[in-house]
Amino acid sequence: MFSEAELDYLATQGLGRLATAQPDGTLQVSPVGYAYNTETKTIDITGYELAKSKKFRNVAANGQAAFVVDDMPSYDPPRIRCLEIRGRAEALTGARTPDGHLDGAVIRIHPSRIISLGVDDPDHDPLDLVPHNRNV
Repeated sequence: MFSEAELDYLATQGLGRLATAQPDGTLQVSPVGYAYNTETKTIDITGYELAKSKKFRNVAANGQAAFVVDDMPSYDPPRIRCLEIRGRAEALTGARTPDGHLDGAVIRIHPSRIISLGVDDPDHDPLDLVPHNRNV
């Protein structure tokens, strides 16, 4: 599913952006912390009182999400790295969490499409990078 370079990239970043669809169809984009779940091969998002959040309700109602992690590690020349994950999302409750600040709610993203750019190709000129698009 994810390449080794993509998993390494996800492990080095601490913040991503979750896009969910609101009931009226407009998008809501929120910065979120995340972890790659090796058992389920999913992106798991937790947070303080997550079950009370609009993003959690959006996922519970719609079940579609996109998640983006990107950065710009150099400016001369400018180099962008990006990993976009689209797929089915679940709003789960009752998960075990290690600290009392989390409410046991998890948004779990099951990837169906992965788009990466510059994550596994540090040798090519930034303008020559080609995105890797694949369905999983």
